[in-house]
Amino acid sequence: MGLTVVEGTLTGPAGGQETLEFLVDSGATYTLVPRAAWQALGLTAKRTVRFRMADGSPMERSAGECHIRLAEGDAHTPVILGEAGDHPLLGAVTLGALRLVRSPFTRTPHPNLLLV
Repeated sequence: MGLTVVEGTLTGPAGGQETLEFLVDSGATYTLVPRAAWQALGLTAKRTVRFRMADGSPMERSAGECHIRLAEGDAHTPVILGEAGDHPLLGAVTLGALRLVRSPFTRTPHPNLLLV
């Protein structure tokens, strides 16, 4: 198995932008933005999200919202406001908002033809 990384540009509420390399993780529900990036964008917590990690341990994190742009399109999406040291992840909710799926053959995001 290989890892898929895509470049995406996030836009905050005041128009500031951050470009990050996201690990495409279709097994993750939400997109995660590291602390330095979401603080630079001026994102704020809108709610708290509870979820379970892959090992079954519970986790609670703040979530905000921003605009994301990839080569394949752009959308408004909820994001987990990560901690220092967290790696940017592109999750299933954002992939769905972008109308993308991860190809099991090429491991890259591409348009979901069932939704187009």
